[in-house]
Amino acid sequence: MVNFTDKVAVLYGGDSAEREVSLKSGAAVAKGLKEAGFQHVELIDTKGFELNQLHIMQVKHVFIALHGKGGEDGTLQGALEYLNIPYTGSGVLGSALAMDKVRCKQIWQSLSYPTADFIVVHKADFNRNNSDEIIAQLGGKAMVKPATEGSSIGMAIANSGSELNIALENAFDYDEQILVEAWITGSEYTVAILGEQALPAIEMVTANEFYDYQAKYQSTSTQYHCPCDLNGDDETELKRLAMNAFKAVDANGWGRVDVMRNEQGQWLLLEVNTVPGMTETSLVPKAAKVAGYSFSDLVHHVLTLSAKQ
Repeated sequence: MVNFTDKVAVLYGGDSAEREVSLKSGAAVAKGLKEAGFQHVELIDTKGFELNQLHIMQVKHVFIALHGKGGEDGTLQGALEYLNIPYTGSGVLGSALAMDKVRCKQIWQSLSYPTADFIVVHKADFNRNNSDEIIAQLGGKAMVKPATEGSSIGMAIANSGSELNIALENAFDYDEQILVEAWITGSEYTVAILGEQALPAIEMVTANEFYDYQAKYQSTSTQYHCPCDLNGDDETELKRLAMNAFKAVDANGWGRVDVMRNEQGQWLLLEVNTVPGMTETSLVPKAAKVAGYSFSDLVHHVLTLSAKQ
């Protein structure tokens, strides 16, 4: 049980490639928790912070607002379990599997869940001479994604073997393992998960070739449609798929599932986010607002879910 008098630490910042986004998420979450009535909220930048200090500070609950490596990949979750401090979001296994786009897609494939074809390229055995063959095998156009980065960091489009080589060399700056995924032409949606509830789907519309870092965090022209234009049956199907995909990788508590719908009307799963952005204009708060949750209601509910794990 979470009490309003309990000391709650919001962990944010850190030293991943998503630090700047995390700083904004953490500040918004701390503000939301205070507005919800929590009397002792500590905002802690984990860069250089020793986690055993949480016990000395008498922290009873942790709200994780760290995106990317070190906060979303199971390492922090394992440390908090060792310290026996309840925390928000998925556990060690769910966090690790969801963070790894390759393992995540392999699990979905094993369950016959729909996802685009892909090839995995490892830095250690990368051969530039194979790139034309990879592009051809994936239909002539591909999306290159570092396996364990978020916020579209290190992602690029490749239309040829030479473009794939450039994209891979850039992606190797972020990860040793790269997901090369067949290009999907269609609309992009996301479904936020809150406990056992799939929130209303959001459609993201950008003038960019894909929903990249600039479209997510810098553009003023990106459009977010929630409620979106799906009919009732299609949205029900999308929510069911998202919830199944979320649970398949042992994710729980709260999070977000990103999906595309191709030109043939088929849903294709992209990835699971177990610590989504949490500024007041981020996707999960947008969906929560349509579902009737204020931002302070949302962060309170997420924190309450952590006590039930």
